[in-house]
Amino acid sequence: MAPDSPYFEYLQFARSLADAAGLATLAGFRRPVQIDNKWTTGFDPVTAADKAAERAMRRLIQQRYPRHGILGEEEERAVGSSNFTWVLDPIDGTRSYILGTPLWGTLIALNDGSRPVLGLMDQPFTRERFEGDGRGAWLNGAELRTRPCPALSEARLMSSSPGMFATPAEQQAFSAVAGQAQILRYGAACYAYCMLAAGHVDAVVEAGLQPYDIQALIPIIEGAGGMITTWNGGDAQHGGNIVACGDRRLHAEILGVLQGG
Repeated sequence: MAPDSPYFEYLQFARSLADAAGLATLAGFRRPVQIDNKWTTGFDPVTAADKAAERAMRRLIQQRYPRHGILGEEEERAVGSSNFTWVLDPIDGTRSYILGTPLWGTLIALNDGSRPVLGLMDQPFTRERFEGDGRGAWLNGAELRTRPCPALSEARLMSSSPGMFATPAEQQAFSAVAGQAQILRYGAACYAYCMLAAGHVDAVVEAGLQPYDIQALIPIIEGAGGMITTWNGGDAQHGGNIVACGDRRLHAEILGVLQGG
């Protein structure tokens, strides 16, 4: 991002948020860490590191931009008096974090009241920091571009888990896409979207996402030349069922398959 961008100040601040979160997450990664279950049935884990990282970021935001709102995964929403809202997921991919695999990251977005205008995904263990503003995207300062992939039969497809498709209709729609892809792999959470922006993955199809799961990734993917929408082609920032592609031709084909075309 150019220093004359209206969001450059916020990008610099987002980097400081990522630094603070990284101290908290690395302190518990591949070490004994307290794990709680958010659900009474099933398993939706949250670790002490998730909570510490979000608290650290919230504290910095409240000190620097007290008028800004905050939407995070682990604490209640803080409504601000300005249009800006910071959207935070301290550890996206908590299961991978618990298992000691580096397929997780800290997600930080800045929403201007109409859309996410800035996104950052930080993987502190691998020291990879993905950034985007919708017009460009970068990995540790190097420009990112998605790769051409005109057809689903040539596509490298990723998704977090087959279990995220909760209804028979969702399962059937995803299976129809997955059955035509060249490669299918699970389990990378936000890292899959960043690999799409970097040109290694062609499509990510998921369901049941929250705004904090996706907002930081939108400016990265779009800045790298990709597309990200809901399954019906709508705005992805509110979460729900999401499809991201590096090539518009592939995106159109996958939407058709998901919609039963």
